Amino acid sequence: MPAKVAGDRRRPTQERAKLTREHILDTAARLFGERGIAETSTNRIAAEAGLSIGTVYRYFADRTVMVEELLGRLLENIERRLTRRVSDLSGMTMHELAAEILTMITEELVANARLVRALVAGVQFYSSGLPEFEPRLRLLIKVMIIQVLGPGDDREYDLMAFVIINTGFAAVLRASALEVDAEERQESIAMTARMIGAWIEAERKK
Repeated sequence: MPAKVAGDRRRPTQERAKLTREHILDTAARLFGERGIAETSTNRIAAEAGLSIGTVYRYFADRTVMVEELLGRLLENIERRLTRRVSDLSGMTMHELAAEILTMITEELVANARLVRALVAGVQFYSSGLPEFEPRLRLLIKVMIIQVLGPGDDREYDLMAFVIINTGFAAVLRASALEVDAEERQESIAMTARMIGAWIEAERKK
């Protein structure tokens, strides 16, 4: 679950209230992606959602909270997919593992490409978000590395996970850009995966 953001309202427990909250978030995500965060007012979100401004404020204190929630939702989707994948990594090389990780993250970012662009451009609207991405995913990546390479030096595996996340994240942000076509995206992921795989294999042989 994403950390509670300052100014966030109490999370609803009734199904109808949950649906209303998700509807507001979905509307905000669409508008942020279309117009940008700075150009999307809370009033506009309420109007597009077909709700009163008072109803929106009942769930979210301001846009900052919505941005944090959307970042958290995106990260949770990526974590969920990676967690499912950890269960079966037998026979994979580091090159194949890197490609698998980058592909999964890219697919999530591509599915939310306009929103991701707005979130990156609107960094002033949140205090955590992307900085939370690295430490939350690093542990999952480390577990996947151990699955592939077997027991090893803990510090070295930490470094490998760090490099995969940070090098890979720069690559997938570029690959998920709206103007990048599917073939170019696949080539970018494959090349980055080869580089990461070759580096890790070289480290293992030292």
